[in-house]
Amino acid sequence: MATTYFEDVSEGDVREFGSFTLSEAEIIEFAEKYDPQPFHVDPEAAEDSFYGGLIASGWHTAVSCMRLLVDGFFADAASMGATGMDSLQWHQPVRPGDTVYVSNEIVGTRPSESRDDRGYIKNRTVGENEDGDAVISWTATNILARRDG
Repeated sequence: MATTYFEDVSEGDVREFGSFTLSEAEIIEFAEKYDPQPFHVDPEAAEDSFYGGLIASGWHTAVSCMRLLVDGFFADAASMGATGMDSLQWHQPVRPGDTVYVSNEIVGTRPSESRDDRGYIKNRTVGENEDGDAVISWTATNILARRDG
C-alpha cells in the first residue's frame, strides 16, 4: 500500500538514495545487449577512443539511478507513472569502479486541473561521482495520486 501521496511532497524536498558502483564486467554485459559501441564493450578499442578507456553507457547509468529512485521512493509512493522528461544530460563518463551517488529534489508541484485524483511533481535527479561531480542529471514530471482522490 502506498505511503506517500501528492500531498506529502513539497517543492524543495531533497532525498538521497544511496549509491551504485559499476564493474567492468557489468558495463560490458549491459552494453553488449543494449548499446554495443566500442568504447562500452571493448577495453582495448576504448583505450584508443576519445574517452581513453572503457566507459559505461549513459543508459546504464540512467537505469541504475532509476533503480535507486524506485527502491527509495516510487515503490512506496502512490505513483501513477510519468508524463516524461524535460531534460537528460550525461555530464561525465562513468568508468569501471566509479561510485555514483543519487539524489532527487522536488522542483515543483501542481494539482491536476482536470482530474481531482492526482497531482504532478516536477523533480530533478542527479548522479554524482566520488568527487562530487555530476555525471548524469534529468528533470522529469511524475504523477502521484492524491490521498482523498
